[in-house]
Amino acid sequence: MAQIDRLKEIVETLRSETGCPWDRAQTHTSLKPEVIEEAAEVVSGINILERTNDAENLKEELGDLLLQVMFHSVIAEEEGIFTFEDVCQVVADKMVRRHPHVFSGVSYSSREEQHAAWEEIKKAEKAGKEWYADYLPEAFEEAQQLIEQAKARKGLGGRG
Repeated sequence: MAQIDRLKEIVETLRSETGCPWDRAQTHTSLKPEVIEEAAEVVSGINILERTNDAENLKEELGDLLLQVMFHSVIAEEEGIFTFEDVCQVVADKMVRRHPHVFSGVSYSSREEQHAAWEEIKKAEKAGKEWYADYLPEAFEEAQQLIEQAKARKGLGGRG
């Protein structure tokens, strides 16, 4: 069994009737603080790697962030809206689409031309969905508040 399949099975078990009450009670909304905290801990793991050449913390924190992705995907699957497989497909398709110079034999004469093509591809992907960006300012503000709360939980002087 692939480890990613094992992880999905573990999350499904945690959320099952015989699983963990805390895990079963979680929602996309209730897990927002964990997503922010785990992302910050990945940044810390990168800093530790850069400064000490010790990769153990980064490996652990990337696992914790992946757990958050899996948790949200399992919840979404329970809700009938998408699966972890769908998440993987969306990001894989996006990377192939945004890298035609790697996957489709397209060649660019300069980095600037490649960057301009990347921007055009992104623009085409977002056509009709420009309104998504309207939610970003609020999300950044919420993320900042969640960061402050995480700092307080960790005893790092947050306003919390």
